[in-house]
Amino acid sequence: MRVPTYLCYSMVYCTHMTIKIITVGNKSSQTHQAIIDDYMKRFPRYVTVSWTCIKHARGDPSSSISQESENILKKCDSKDTVILLDETGTQLTSLLLSKKLFSGPQDITIIIGGAYGVSEAIKTRADFIWSLSKLVFPHQLVRIMLAEQLYRSYAISIDHPYHHS
Repeated sequence: MRVPTYLCYSMVYCTHMTIKIITVGNKSSQTHQAIIDDYMKRFPRYVTVSWTCIKHARGDPSSSISQESENILKKCDSKDTVILLDETGTQLTSLLLSKKLFSGPQDITIIIGGAYGVSEAIKTRADFIWSLSKLVFPHQLVRIMLAEQLYRSYAISIDHPYHHS
C-alpha cells in the first residue's frame, strides 16, 4: 500500500492527524455505536478520530440554534479545518472527499448540527460545507455514514482496495 507522504516520513515515523467530530444529539445507541466503532478501529494509530456529543438545546428553534451553535464553537480549535455537514452544502465523490481530507497535514473538525441547523456564525467559521445528500437523514444514520465515508476516504488515500471491494 502507498502511504501518503504527508502522513509518514517513513514506515516508522508518522505525522499524527486528528479528526474531531462534533455532533448535536444523544449518544449513539449500542447498535449504532458498534457499527461506528468498527470503522474507527480500522484507522492506523497516527489518525485519531474522536466524537463529541452536545446535548440538544431546549426552547424554540431560534434559541436552540443559537445555544447549540455557541456550544459547538466552544469545541472548535482555531487552527483546525472545519467542515460543516449541511444539506445545502456541496456534494462530493468519494475521491474528491479523500483529497479534501487527506491531501495535506491538517487537523479537521467535522460538525453535525442539530435538528434545526446551525447559526450563521458556524457557517462562516466552516472552511467547507459538505452535503452527504439532498435528502435529510436521521442523526444516527448520518453518524454511521460519516464514519464509513471517513474510512473510505482514508482507504482511497493509501490505495487500499476497500474502496472497490
